[in-house]
Amino acid sequence: MTDDRVDRRLAAILAADVAGYSRLMGADEEGTLARLKTIRSVLVDPTITAYRGRIVKTTGDGVLVEFASAVDAARSALEIQRKMAAQNADASKGAAIEFRIGIHVGDIIFDENDIFGDGVNIAARLEGIAEPGGVCISDDAHRQIRGKVNIVFDDVGPQVLKNITEPMRAWRCQINANASPAQPIKSSPETAQPLAITDRPSIAVLPFTCFSEEREFKFLTEAMSEDLITMLARIPGFVVIARQSAFAYQGRSVDSRQIGRELGVRYIIEGSVRPVGRQLRVGTQLIEATTGGQLWADRFDGQAEDILELQDQIVRAIASRIEPELVRAEVALIRRRRDANPSAWSCFRQGAGMISLKGWSEETLTQAAALLRQAAALDPDFALARAQLALFLSLGARLGLVADGTAAVTEARREAERAVAIEHDASEILGYAGCALAELGDSQRGTELLERAIENDPSNAQAWVALGTAQCFLEKMDPSGLEKLQHGMRLSPRDHRLGFWGTFYALALARNRQITEAHEEVRAACRRDPQFYVARVVLAVVAAGLGRKEEAVAALNEARRLRPRLSLDEIEFLVGRRAALLAALWSEVSTSSQ
Repeated sequence: MTDDRVDRRLAAILAADVAGYSRLMGADEEGTLARLKTIRSVLVDPTITAYRGRIVKTTGDGVLVEFASAVDAARSALEIQRKMAAQNADASKGAAIEFRIGIHVGDIIFDENDIFGDGVNIAARLEGIAEPGGVCISDDAHRQIRGKVNIVFDDVGPQVLKNITEPMRAWRCQINANASPAQPIKSSPETAQPLAITDRPSIAVLPFTCFSEEREFKFLTEAMSEDLITMLARIPGFVVIARQSAFAYQGRSVDSRQIGRELGVRYIIEGSVRPVGRQLRVGTQLIEATTGGQLWADRFDGQAEDILELQDQIVRAIASRIEPELVRAEVALIRRRRDANPSAWSCFRQGAGMISLKGWSEETLTQAAALLRQAAALDPDFALARAQLALFLSLGARLGLVADGTAAVTEARREAERAVAIEHDASEILGYAGCALAELGDSQRGTELLERAIENDPSNAQAWVALGTAQCFLEKMDPSGLEKLQHGMRLSPRDHRLGFWGTFYALALARNRQITEAHEEVRAACRRDPQFYVARVVLAVVAAGLGRKEEAVAALNEARRLRPRLSLDEIEFLVGRRAALLAALWSEVSTSSQ
């Protein structure tokens, strides 16, 4: 028999390319090629060699490198980006060359000095979602690197990569050109400085660990964590970090002191649920985040059917340990209904997470709405699914992502009111429904629901953001809306929605003639959400207002890359008369893309 085996091996693959290469070549073809050749020979190639990398191939603007070690690949990428940042500090405006780098560890096929396979493809796709001057790595690479290099990576969650079947978790490193190799690099500009800890007791409730593979108990465990957040937020004097930020640490092993710094909290609550038959054993502990020391721990036993009573016991114990004087305050037992139908809950979870996973588009919105409708059909009293559906449809109508805007508005209004009628005191439902109605133009009713949501749960970040946004975009702007919007974002500093929220915060700042601040905020929004095309449209508007033509054109190009069907009419629908600033630039972008 002929031996048809191929040469396979495990390797760390680094893919890099030049961001905005076509623009640079269009502006100065010979100069760009000369600068790139010098950078390769003086900076890039020697650094790769120093870390034992093998350059497999080069293209006009890119390079593919094989390393035996993920640690070497990461260190090489970090050094390249630091040196490039230092060099670009002296470059003339518009002439800076910035690399995007992706790293993955996987199986490759070796054939005649070239490499092939999914490992190579994934590295190339990660490079495509990396920021200019940044490094993006896969979860497989992160596992190999973690604890071995002085780099702090920011978890950007599951990413949908072109031609890769399953979403892949990715990590991004923000490069600080002034840091020495021995210093940890902060995960992002938004978390570069530790958040200030308030004088009041500040708490993050991390998602509890479930020691069971049964979906029923997994849902129960998640519900317990969420309800603890809600109940603690009702105690006067407590500042409780919102669910979205706390749940960003789900499934991750992160030192409690780091969590405390990143979230700006004094205390952390951790716990676990261990079912034995219908018996539940809930363990929980209170940690002082500044030291990592355990202040208190206890164990609670009970039946699965008595979960609400168990939650009440835990909350009372935690409150009495943190601030003894708060024991006098009544701990409200919020009996939020949890769906008993696992299929409905599963449809809700998939639908609610669809947008954050795949980004805003007609197709994604249609899929998310269908799943939420299915959840409501399986359980007609599933108020949370109806409220989420109302919110998605109202935002979809605002962004112009629904085929029949009139029908979407009618359905969103109906579902928002039905959700509130089913559960009229649940803060999360009031927040979603109020935001939906405010987006639909009913600012009075929307504001009423949002204020009730905040009254019932002062830590509801989404409700604060929605209320602030509604006030900022009234016919006569209420300046206090900016403070409310900013407060909501501060309540959930690790929220996956920060890119979306920050985009509209920037637009509100621009409306208030705070153009410089708007520019800073929308750039942060673009970093936070690599898929949100609206952030790039707003960046183009703000940059044009500041006279930054090149940045505005680049932002429009990126918006069109993310949403190829984007039109000037849609931009006008999104940002109103500010679109007039972009009319001439849009013509330039449209011509260059043909």
